[in-house]
Amino acid sequence: MYSIHTPAVTLTIAGSEATGGAGAQADLRTFQELGTYGTAALTCIVSYNPADNWNHRLTRIDPEVLANQLEAIQANFAGQLDTVKLGMMGSVETIEVVAEALRSQDWKNVVLDPVLICKGQEPGEAQDTDEALKSKLLPLATVTTPNHFEAEQLSGMTISNLSDLKDAARKIHDDSGVSVLAKGGVRLEGPEAVDVFYDGSHLEVLGVAKIGNHAVSGAGCSLAAAVAAELAKGQTELEAAERAKDFVTAGISQRMSAETPYDVMWQGGLRKQA
Repeated sequence: MYSIHTPAVTLTIAGSEATGGAGAQADLRTFQELGTYGTAALTCIVSYNPADNWNHRLTRIDPEVLANQLEAIQANFAGQLDTVKLGMMGSVETIEVVAEALRSQDWKNVVLDPVLICKGQEPGEAQDTDEALKSKLLPLATVTTPNHFEAEQLSGMTISNLSDLKDAARKIHDDSGVSVLAKGGVRLEGPEAVDVFYDGSHLEVLGVAKIGNHAVSGAGCSLAAAVAAELAKGQTELEAAERAKDFVTAGISQRMSAETPYDVMWQGGLRKQA
Protein backbone atom coordinates (compact mmCIF):
# COMPACT_ATOMS: atom_id res chain seq x y z
CA MET A 1 0.00 0.00 0.00
CA TYR A 2 1.07 3.54 -0.55
CA SER A 3 -0.33 6.99 0.02
CA ILE A 4 -0.23 10.07 -2.17
CA HIS A 5 1.99 12.75 -0.67
CA THR A 6 0.96 16.29 -1.51
CA PRO A 7 3.68 18.79 -0.60
CA ALA A 8 3.33 22.34 -1.83
CA VAL A 9 4.68 22.75 -5.37
CA THR A 10 7.22 25.51 -5.96
CA LEU A 11 8.65 26.70 -9.26
CA THR A 12 11.92 28.49 -9.90
CA ILE A 13 12.46 30.32 -13.17
CA ALA A 14 16.18 30.97 -13.12
CA GLY A 15 19.54 30.29 -14.67
CA SER A 16 21.56 27.13 -14.26
CA GLU A 17 24.90 27.66 -12.52
CA ALA A 18 26.92 24.61 -13.41
CA THR A 19 28.90 24.28 -10.16
CA GLY A 20 25.67 24.26 -8.17
CA GLY A 21 26.54 27.20 -5.96
CA ALA A 22 23.72 29.45 -7.12
CA GLY A 23 20.80 29.65 -9.53
CA ALA A 24 18.26 26.91 -10.10
CA GLN A 25 20.45 24.28 -8.44
CA ALA A 26 20.52 26.22 -5.18
CA ASP A 27 16.80 26.94 -5.47
CA LEU A 28 15.88 23.29 -5.91
CA ARG A 29 18.00 22.22 -2.94
CA THR A 30 16.33 24.94 -0.86
CA PHE A 31 12.85 23.78 -1.88
CA GLN A 32 13.72 20.19 -0.98
CA GLU A 33 15.24 21.10 2.39
CA LEU A 34 12.15 23.13 3.32
CA GLY A 35 9.71 20.41 2.35
CA THR A 36 8.26 21.53 -0.97
CA TYR A 37 8.28 19.85 -4.37
CA GLY A 38 10.60 21.87 -6.58
CA THR A 39 10.32 22.38 -10.32
CA ALA A 40 12.59 24.49 -12.53
CA ALA A 41 12.44 26.27 -15.87
CA LEU A 42 15.89 27.37 -17.04
CA THR A 43 16.44 30.79 -18.57
CA CYS A 44 20.16 30.51 -19.26
CA ILE A 45 23.25 28.49 -18.43
CA VAL A 46 26.17 30.08 -16.61
CA SER A 47 29.55 28.35 -16.73
CA TYR A 48 32.37 30.03 -14.85
CA ASN A 49 35.65 30.21 -16.75
CA PRO A 50 38.51 28.99 -14.53
CA ALA A 51 41.02 30.17 -17.14
CA ASP A 52 39.67 33.76 -16.99
CA ASN A 53 39.45 34.59 -13.28
CA TRP A 54 36.19 32.64 -12.97
CA ASN A 55 34.24 35.13 -15.08
CA HIS A 56 30.79 34.20 -16.38
CA ARG A 57 30.21 32.43 -19.68
CA LEU A 58 26.52 33.00 -20.42
CA THR A 59 24.42 30.86 -22.75
CA ARG A 60 20.79 31.87 -23.17
CA ILE A 61 17.98 29.34 -23.43
CA ASP A 62 15.95 29.96 -26.57
CA PRO A 63 12.70 31.76 -25.60
CA GLU A 64 10.61 29.03 -27.25
CA VAL A 65 12.41 26.37 -25.21
CA LEU A 66 11.74 28.35 -22.05
CA ALA A 67 8.08 28.71 -23.01
CA ASN A 68 7.88 24.93 -23.55
CA GLN A 69 9.35 24.28 -20.10
CA LEU A 70 6.82 26.57 -18.46
CA GLU A 71 3.94 25.10 -20.42
CA ALA A 72 4.85 21.59 -19.27
CA ILE A 73 5.26 22.57 -15.62
CA GLN A 74 2.09 24.62 -15.42
CA ALA A 75 0.00 21.97 -17.17
CA ASN A 76 1.38 19.13 -15.05
CA PHE A 77 0.62 20.85 -11.76
CA ALA A 78 -2.53 22.76 -12.71
CA GLY A 79 -4.42 23.60 -9.55
CA GLN A 80 -1.41 22.86 -7.33
CA LEU A 81 1.20 25.37 -8.45
CA ASP A 82 0.65 28.86 -7.05
CA THR A 83 4.15 29.91 -5.94
CA VAL A 84 7.07 30.91 -8.13
CA LYS A 85 10.51 32.34 -7.50
CA LEU A 86 12.09 34.42 -10.27
CA GLY A 87 15.87 34.62 -10.57
CA MET A 88 18.25 35.51 -13.40
CA MET A 89 16.45 36.28 -16.64
CA GLY A 90 19.28 37.22 -19.00
CA SER A 91 17.40 38.95 -21.79
CA VAL A 92 14.38 41.08 -22.62
CA GLU A 93 12.91 38.22 -24.66
CA THR A 94 13.17 35.89 -21.67
CA ILE A 95 11.39 38.41 -19.46
CA GLU A 96 8.56 38.70 -21.97
CA VAL A 97 8.08 34.92 -22.04
CA VAL A 98 8.07 34.75 -18.24
CA ALA A 99 5.64 37.65 -17.91
CA GLU A 100 3.25 35.95 -20.34
CA ALA A 101 3.43 32.70 -18.37
CA LEU A 102 2.75 34.51 -15.11
CA ARG A 103 -0.29 36.24 -16.58
CA SER A 104 -1.67 32.91 -17.85
CA GLN A 105 -2.78 31.75 -14.39
CA ASP A 106 -3.44 32.99 -10.87
CA TRP A 107 -0.57 33.04 -8.36
CA LYS A 108 -0.65 33.50 -4.61
CA ASN A 109 3.08 34.15 -4.33
CA VAL A 110 5.52 35.58 -6.87
CA VAL A 111 8.93 36.11 -5.27
CA LEU A 112 11.23 38.23 -7.42
CA ASP A 113 14.96 38.14 -6.81
CA PRO A 114 15.71 41.19 -8.99
CA VAL A 115 18.99 40.19 -10.59
CA LEU A 116 19.84 43.54 -12.16
CA ILE A 117 23.36 42.61 -13.20
CA CYS A 118 23.55 39.71 -15.60
CA LYS A 119 27.27 39.11 -15.92
CA GLY A 120 28.28 38.16 -19.42
CA GLN A 121 25.98 40.68 -21.09
CA GLU A 122 27.05 43.76 -23.00
CA PRO A 123 26.36 46.97 -20.99
CA GLY A 124 23.60 48.25 -23.28
CA GLU A 125 21.89 44.89 -23.38
CA ALA A 126 22.14 44.59 -19.60
CA GLN A 127 20.48 48.00 -19.21
CA ASP A 128 17.61 46.93 -21.48
CA THR A 129 17.17 43.75 -19.45
CA ASP A 130 17.15 45.68 -16.19
CA GLU A 131 14.49 48.10 -17.46
CA ALA A 132 12.33 45.24 -18.73
CA LEU A 133 12.58 43.49 -15.37
CA LYS A 134 11.42 46.63 -13.57
CA SER A 135 8.55 47.31 -15.95
CA LYS A 136 7.30 43.78 -16.73
CA LEU A 137 8.11 41.54 -13.75
CA LEU A 138 8.20 43.78 -10.68
CA PRO A 139 4.51 44.74 -11.11
CA LEU A 140 3.58 41.03 -11.12
CA ALA A 141 5.53 40.22 -7.94
CA THR A 142 4.15 39.92 -4.43
CA VAL A 143 7.57 39.95 -2.69
CA THR A 144 10.96 41.17 -3.89
CA THR A 145 14.35 40.47 -2.30
CA PRO A 146 16.88 43.03 -3.57
CA ASN A 147 20.47 42.97 -2.39
CA HIS A 148 22.33 46.17 -1.47
CA PHE A 149 23.08 47.17 -5.08
CA GLU A 150 19.64 46.21 -6.34
CA ALA A 151 17.92 48.10 -3.53
CA GLU A 152 19.89 51.21 -4.49
CA GLN A 153 18.88 50.81 -8.13
CA LEU A 154 15.19 50.17 -7.40
CA SER A 155 14.90 52.96 -4.85
CA GLY A 156 17.17 55.52 -6.52
CA MET A 157 18.89 56.00 -3.16
CA THR A 158 22.38 55.57 -1.78
CA ILE A 159 22.38 53.03 1.05
CA SER A 160 25.16 53.54 3.58
CA ASN A 161 23.57 52.38 6.83
CA LEU A 162 20.54 50.68 8.35
CA SER A 163 18.45 53.84 8.30
CA ASP A 164 19.07 54.15 4.56
CA LEU A 165 18.12 50.52 4.04
CA LYS A 166 14.82 51.10 5.84
CA ASP A 167 14.09 54.15 3.70
CA ALA A 168 14.94 52.24 0.54
CA ALA A 169 12.62 49.37 1.48
CA ARG A 170 9.80 51.85 2.05
CA LYS A 171 10.51 53.60 -1.24
CA ILE A 172 10.54 50.36 -3.26
CA HIS A 173 7.24 49.32 -1.71
CA ASP A 174 5.66 52.72 -2.21
CA ASP A 175 6.69 52.73 -5.88
CA SER A 176 5.70 49.15 -6.68
CA GLY A 177 3.17 47.97 -4.09
CA VAL A 178 5.35 44.89 -3.52
CA SER A 179 6.47 43.64 -0.13
CA VAL A 180 10.23 44.07 0.24
CA LEU A 181 12.96 42.07 1.94
CA ALA A 182 15.96 44.35 1.37
CA LYS A 183 19.29 42.70 2.10
CA GLY A 184 22.08 44.65 3.75
CA GLY A 185 24.12 41.56 4.54
CA VAL A 186 27.80 42.12 5.21
CA ARG A 187 27.95 45.29 3.09
CA LEU A 188 26.75 47.63 5.82
CA GLU A 189 28.97 48.60 8.75
CA GLY A 190 28.31 47.04 12.12
CA PRO A 191 28.51 43.66 13.83
CA GLU A 192 25.26 42.32 12.36
CA ALA A 193 24.17 41.24 8.89
CA VAL A 194 20.87 43.08 8.65
CA ASP A 195 17.92 42.75 6.29
CA VAL A 196 14.78 44.89 6.33
CA PHE A 197 11.25 43.59 5.71
CA TYR A 198 8.52 46.07 4.81
CA ASP A 199 5.01 45.32 3.55
CA GLY A 200 3.49 48.78 3.63
CA SER A 201 2.34 48.66 7.23
CA HIS A 202 4.94 46.70 9.15
CA LEU A 203 8.72 47.19 9.15
CA GLU A 204 10.96 44.57 10.73
CA VAL A 205 14.75 44.47 10.98
CA LEU A 206 16.19 40.96 10.77
CA GLY A 207 19.71 40.90 12.15
CA VAL A 208 22.22 38.22 13.07
CA ALA A 209 25.91 38.39 13.91
CA LYS A 210 28.04 38.56 10.78
CA ILE A 211 29.78 35.36 9.74
CA GLY A 212 32.91 36.63 8.03
CA ASN A 213 33.15 39.81 5.99
CA HIS A 214 32.65 38.50 2.47
CA ALA A 215 29.51 37.61 0.55
CA VAL A 216 28.90 33.90 -0.02
CA SER A 217 27.72 32.50 -3.35
CA GLY A 218 24.14 31.23 -3.36
CA ALA A 219 22.92 33.20 -0.37
CA GLY A 220 20.70 35.56 -2.33
CA CYS A 221 19.19 32.83 -4.51
CA SER A 222 18.57 30.64 -1.49
CA LEU A 223 16.98 33.44 0.54
CA ALA A 224 14.41 34.16 -2.17
CA ALA A 225 13.78 30.45 -2.72
CA ALA A 226 13.31 29.94 1.02
CA VAL A 227 10.80 32.79 1.16
CA ALA A 228 8.92 31.15 -1.70
CA ALA A 229 8.94 27.73 -0.04
CA GLU A 230 7.64 29.07 3.26
CA LEU A 231 4.93 31.10 1.54
CA ALA A 232 3.86 28.01 -0.41
CA LYS A 233 3.42 26.19 2.91
CA GLY A 234 1.09 28.94 4.18
CA GLN A 235 3.38 31.16 6.24
CA THR A 236 2.86 34.90 6.28
CA GLU A 237 5.33 37.07 4.39
CA LEU A 238 7.09 38.12 7.59
CA GLU A 239 7.22 34.56 8.90
CA ALA A 240 8.64 33.44 5.56
CA ALA A 241 11.27 36.18 5.68
CA GLU A 242 12.30 35.22 9.21
CA ARG A 243 12.53 31.53 8.35
CA ALA A 244 14.51 32.32 5.20
CA LYS A 245 16.95 34.41 7.21
CA ASP A 246 17.51 31.49 9.59
CA PHE A 247 17.93 29.10 6.68
CA VAL A 248 20.56 31.21 4.93
CA THR A 249 22.42 32.02 8.16
CA ALA A 250 22.75 28.30 8.92
CA GLY A 251 23.93 27.66 5.37
CA ILE A 252 26.53 30.42 5.50
CA SER A 253 27.82 29.20 8.86
CA GLN A 254 28.45 25.81 7.22
CA ARG A 255 29.82 27.13 3.95
CA MET A 256 31.83 25.11 1.48
CA SER A 257 35.21 26.16 0.15
CA ALA A 258 35.82 26.16 -3.60
CA GLU A 259 38.41 27.24 -6.15
CA THR A 260 36.29 30.29 -7.03
CA PRO A 261 37.20 33.56 -5.24
CA TYR A 262 34.26 33.05 -2.86
CA ASP A 263 32.86 30.28 -0.70
CA VAL A 264 29.40 28.80 -1.30
CA MET A 265 26.62 28.26 1.22
CA TRP A 266 25.25 24.81 1.94
CA GLN A 267 21.49 24.49 1.90
CA GLY A 268 21.57 21.67 4.45
CA GLY A 269 22.64 23.91 7.32
CA LEU A 270 19.39 23.79 9.30
CA ARG A 271 19.15 20.03 8.92
CA LYS A 272 22.62 19.57 10.36
CA GLN A 273 21.83 21.89 13.27
CA ALA A 274 18.75 19.81 14.07
